[in-house]
Amino acid sequence: MNSIYSGLLEKKAQNKKQFAVLIDPDKTGGNELIDLIDIAVKAKTDFFFVGGSLLTNDSLDNCVQTIKKNSSIPVVLFPGNTMQINQHADAILFLSLISGRNPEMLIGKHVIAAPFLKNSPLEIVSTAYMLIESGKPTAVSYMSNTTPIPHDKNDIAICTAIAGEMLGFKLVFMDGGSGAEKPICAKMISEVSKNISVPLIVGGGIKTPEKALENCQAGADIIVVGNSIEEDRSLLERISHAIHSL
Repeated sequence: MNSIYSGLLEKKAQNKKQFAVLIDPDKTGGNELIDLIDIAVKAKTDFFFVGGSLLTNDSLDNCVQTIKKNSSIPVVLFPGNTMQINQHADAILFLSLISGRNPEMLIGKHVIAAPFLKNSPLEIVSTAYMLIESGKPTAVSYMSNTTPIPHDKNDIAICTAIAGEMLGFKLVFMDGGSGAEKPICAKMISEVSKNISVPLIVGGGIKTPEKALENCQAGADIIVVGNSIEEDRSLLERISHAIHSL
């Protein structure tokens, strides 16, 4: 069993929550990125997730290598498409968008990426990706051409997550999407968490330490925050402290 995933399982068994900072290479670079890395290191961030629904410049490699040079925090690719593979990262979330019905996002893109990933040094972590409706259309829903699970349909979310685990995915990732207006409700997180045994990642619309803490108490194992930190860097340390306080 590979190191990052085995570490996730160990933390879950100990009921220790973890925090991932999501970096979009298009939006953060240069000194701004170095400053963010420094803050994340001081805040004892557990992971950097790197990626986006759409990258418009060739900044992924520089972003990953800058993180690796300036910290020992694991870098996990959170790819929006097959172009977002970088061998300098530590791992990749091999995402299958199981909340949608677009075959390209379920298996099509994966077939294209598979031979490259097989020959790469990256740790491959198969991930059941579930997009949850967040109050407005997001980049990921538009780019993936899929409809999110309605925010109040807990039963659909539960059954989708159970199916993901039964299909053999190592993680379940519930996401409101970049720029989500409202976060995933604690009740849905709780119900999904109770019905699966694999680690649960939750992201999208988390704008306060209190909401991050609430999600952890509901059953999330890893909290992912991106947009809110881009807008207010002081949130990084406060959210990290709230998560790790458990």
